[in-house]
Parts: sequence; C-alpha cells; structure tokens
Amino acid sequence: MMRTFILMAVMTALVGGIGILLGGQGGLIIALLIAAGMNAYAFWNSDKAVLRMHGARPVDRNSAPDLYRMTEELARNADLPMPALYVLETEQPNAFATGRNPENSAVAVTRGLLSSMSREEVAGVVAHELAHIKNRDTLTMTVTATLAGAVSMLANFAMFFGGRDRPMGLIGTLAMMILGPLAAGLVQMAISRAREYEADREGAAICGDSMWLASALNRLGQLSGRIDNHAAERNPATAHMFIVNPLHAHAIDSLFATHPPLERRIAALKEMSDGRSGPWS
Repeated sequence: MMRTFILMAVMTALVGGIGILLGGQGGLIIALLIAAGMNAYAFWNSDKAVLRMHGARPVDRNSAPDLYRMTEELARNADLPMPALYVLETEQPNAFATGRNPENSAVAVTRGLLSSMSREEVAGVVAHELAHIKNRDTLTMTVTATLAGAVSMLANFAMFFGGRDRPMGLIGTLAMMILGPLAAGLVQMAISRAREYEADREGAAICGDSMWLASALNRLGQLSGRIDNHAAERNPATAHMFIVNPLHAHAIDSLFATHPPLERRIAALKEMSDGRSGPWS
C-alpha cells in the first residue's frame, strides 16, 4: 500500500508539471483535479482497464478445465483464494496477474502459452503470477500501468497545446513530452525488477519445483521475442506486468524494458533446485 501511495504521489507530481506547462497556475489546479480522478479510477478499476486493453476473455471450470484445476490447486498451495482466470488471444507465450488484493485478483495467460508449454511449465508460470498476488505486487503493478499510460498521453498533449506564451515555452513543452513517458518508465523499472526475483522464488515454492519455472522462462525467452504481441505494443505501459517482456517490435520499446535478464532469473532458480517433485508429477 505504501509503494502504491508513493507511486500515486509521483504520478500526481508529473501531471501537475504538465498542467503548469499547459496553463500556469490555472493549469496546475485543473491537472491536480485530473490526477485525483486518475488515482481514484486507477485504484478501483485499473485491473479491469488492463484486462480490456489486452482483450482478455474470461474462462472457467467448464471452458478451460485443465487450467482451472491447475490454478485451483496452486492457489491452495499458496493459501490464496481462487483468482479469476482469463485467456489472451495472442500466440506470444506470456502471462500476467492483476487485482488490488488477493480477494479481487485475476491471472491472465496467453493462448500461445497454453499451446507451446508443457503442463509443468504452465504450472510454473501460473505459480509465479500467484506469487505476485500473494506478495501484493499486483496493485502497484496495475496502478502503474494505468497511470503511466495516462501520463504519457497527457505529456503528448503538451506538444499540441503548449507554446511560447506558456511559462516554460516551446522548449519546456518538448522536454515534458519526452521526460513524462521516460519518468513513468523509470518508475515502472524501479518497481518491477526486484519483485520479479522474489516472485520467481515464491512461485517455485508454490508449484514445488523451481526447475518447472526455470524451464518455462527458458522457453519464453526463446519464443516471445519472435512473436509479436500487438495489444502489448499498443499499450507499452503494461509491459512490466508480464512474466517476460512482451515488447520487441518498436524502437521505443527499450524505454519499457522493465524485466531483469532472463539468464539471471534462470540461474537463481537452478540454484534453488533440490530435486523435489511438484504436485503434478
């Protein structure tokens, strides 16, 4: 919760800066009102917004029985309520979790993940996402995605509505257009990198075998970079939510490279391996 409130304060400051550029003191007041609305919406509805961005389709025990039973078992292992399940209709193998708390959480996996991974590898990925829910990373990650996207949009508006009669002039407007999205990306990077290692460690404990997740990350690294995720490319501010970076098609994607190197994550999981078998053996 503290991380989330700090994040909201940073994003509010960014929006306030854009407001000053657009209209001085009056622009600041309007921007702060907008920021208050953004923060309230992000806190309560950011999970639904992110799922809509990616065209997530809900599935249940009848439409995806294997995935549902697997997630149900893993959720019990993690001492978590059963999350809502969604499938993203993209061939890129990937997954993310969202929700403001464990009681209002969701796990979304791509069609490509289900078709290209073994059952054990899928279990490792789902366990990783449940670890994010258990560690309450999902609130911060989801709010970041919504606010960063909004700040990027407002920063771009500054280019069209700023001018020489504004407090910082054209140069300041152009600077904010560049620095707004960059600052949002840096906030995402600071939040995501350390949490991925912890979610890997916790996910390995949930599924019972660290090598399942290590194998999944290795396959994800091989496949995800070769297959475009068009929804993620349209919404790059959500990239940090995925288990591996879904972006690679555009030059600007490097600004949103929020994940630690896969090689280091896999090496850490291999060090954890002690030969135990998981619940699906």
